[in-house]
Parts: sequence; structure tokens; C-alpha cells
Amino acid sequence: MDHVAPAVRHYGIDWLRIGAFGLLIIYHVAMVFAPWPWVVKWPETFPSLIVPMVLLTPWRIPLLFVVAGFATRRLIARMPSLGAFAQQRSLRLLVPLAFAMLVLLPPELWVRIRLSGDPEGLAAFWLGDYWRPLTQNGRGFPQWEHMWFVVYLWAYTMALALLLTRVGAGRIQAWFERLAVGRRIIWVPMLALASAKVALMFVVPETQGLTTDWAGHASYLPLFLFGFALGGSTTLWRAISRHWTGALVIAALCSLFVIWVELRYQGAAAPSHALMAADRAARLAMAWGVIIALLRLADGVLNRDHPLRQPLAEAVFPAYLIHHPVLVVLAWAIPSWGMSAREGFVFLLSATAAACAAGYVIGRDIPWLRPLIGLAPAKPGPARRLA
Repeated sequence: MDHVAPAVRHYGIDWLRIGAFGLLIIYHVAMVFAPWPWVVKWPETFPSLIVPMVLLTPWRIPLLFVVAGFATRRLIARMPSLGAFAQQRSLRLLVPLAFAMLVLLPPELWVRIRLSGDPEGLAAFWLGDYWRPLTQNGRGFPQWEHMWFVVYLWAYTMALALLLTRVGAGRIQAWFERLAVGRRIIWVPMLALASAKVALMFVVPETQGLTTDWAGHASYLPLFLFGFALGGSTTLWRAISRHWTGALVIAALCSLFVIWVELRYQGAAAPSHALMAADRAARLAMAWGVIIALLRLADGVLNRDHPLRQPLAEAVFPAYLIHHPVLVVLAWAIPSWGMSAREGFVFLLSATAAACAAGYVIGRDIPWLRPLIGLAPAKPGPARRLA
């Protein structure tokens, strides 16, 4: 394994990751009340949520893949070999995935079948239909729901490990450092990502699936590799510092177009294929511009430590595992409690955040539970008291 990068902590990237996952929880709570379809809906929806959510949607997941690629570069630097790296990442990603599929997701999937009219109880579903490859509602085992991100991340990580055995980290970094010439850091990724999306959007379905989501992979995998290259490149950081304002201006202009399309075509109304393609291209250009601006924010403002950074950064993965099933079950149950929509939003956000915090605080001090919720084995030392 060639030299990949010094394993120096970039606190700003940690803060981006923490903030992105915090926004993810807020976003999913808001989806209960937004006009678009989701797992479970509040009896009343609110079109006023369209604009703020459209401003978040294009970049929130792409940013996470960039951050994941950056973290992967630093992690490899601490590994004795690529084999050790692949083994460590597989354990850290696949064990929580299995735990989620066996324990955390069945209640969420049971809510789905209840919403479809099936009266089956949770215990009967969990011990029976959940394990069938095809159920009466067209949903069978395995189902990974929100854990698709973990599946993709594992696949990209294994693909990167294989690529590193062929070309090495230096070659991958050199590919992306060509973006530092002129203003390429702005327009080349925007053009490449948008072109790939438009070329595939009418050919393959826009659905999540490791072997079917080629349009998603065409965006997410390059962003993951860019994050990997950025993890060892001062050249790319300098280019970001020079051109982030231009990228953000383009992102702002694209956001106006995306908002217009979303407000103009609501419900069953659908834009033409040409307008739909333009909308998807604008979303990816917007995503890249926002990511560049956020990376500059991370490097120029947020790159400093704080006592809360380490526990919050460690809590991100457990919170990701826990938040979705907790939210779905609660959002299905509480409309009958007589809450207003405002009260329901506050309750769902507070209860979901509390469940995430409790899951982390309890799980971090139980050695056998740590790997199940995505935490590294505890280091020898005095036992921590529960906060």
C-alpha cells in the first residue's frame, strides 16, 4: 500500500458530518408533514415546507459521501495494509447493517404493512412474514430501508480498496487535482455529474438498490472518490479556497430554478422530459456548489476542536441506525393522541433525538453492544460513567 495521507484529524470535516446528520433527522421528521410521499404521513401536510426542503435535498446525501471518502483516506493511513483496512471497514459497516435488519427495521416494516391494511401483529410479522423473500405487500426479506447508505458506502469502500491495489492513492489524487487548474473545480464536476444523471435518468429507474441504482452510483461514487483525494491534497483545498464563492453563486441560481419547478409542478402535475432533465442537472450543479462552499466553511471556520466534537462525532452512526425506525413508529402512533401538527413536529423531533442520544449513551458503555451500533471496540481504561 503506497502512502496515502497523514492521519491528521480535520475537525471541520467532523463538524460537517455532525451537522449533515443532524439535518438528516430534521429532514426526515419534516417529511412526515411535507406534501411528498413518505413512509408515514401526518393527517395534514404543509406546502410551506417545500422551499426549505428543496434547498436541502440536492446536497445533503452527496455531502455525506464526500465526507465519507475523506474519512476513508485518513483511516487507511492508520491501517497496516489494505487487507486490514477492508476487514475493519467490513466489520464496522456490515455488523451494524445486520443488526439493523434483524432488530431495528422489523417494527418499521410492520408499520408499512399495517398502513397497507394488514392486521397482523408485530410479533407474528417479526417471527414469520418478515423473513419471507416475497410478502403479500410486495416487500420481502432482505429490506435495508434507510440503511441503503451503509450498503453503498461498504460497496464503494471495497471498490476503492481494489482500485488502490491497481493504481495507488497517488494516481487517484492526481486525477482529481486536475480540477485545481483555472476554474475547473467549479464547472467540470457540475458538468460531469449533470451529464451522467441526464444520460441515465430515462434509461434506468431512479430507485435505491445496489445493483439497480446506476444513476445514483454515477453521482455518489465520484463524490466519494473526490473526498478520498481531498483527504490528502493541499492542492484541492487551495482551489476550493479560491473558487468557493463562484460555486456558491451558481448553486444559488440553480436553487431558484429548482424551487420554481417544484412549486410549478405539484401533486400529479409532471414537467416535460426536457424540463425534468434540466431540473435534475440543476440539482446536481446546486449540490456541487453547496458542497464546495461547505468544504471551505469547514476548512476556514470550523477546523477547530471542542469538547463536544468527539462524542457527537462518535454518536453519528448509532443515531443514523436508530433514528429512522423510531421516527416511523412514533409518526404512525401519535396522530391518534390529539396533538396539533406543531406539537407533533416538536414531539417527533424531540423524541427521535432523545432515542438517538439514549441509544448512544447506553450502547457506548456495553462492550458487546458497541460493534452492533457501529462503534469501535472500547479502549482499555477506566469505565465511563453514563452522561
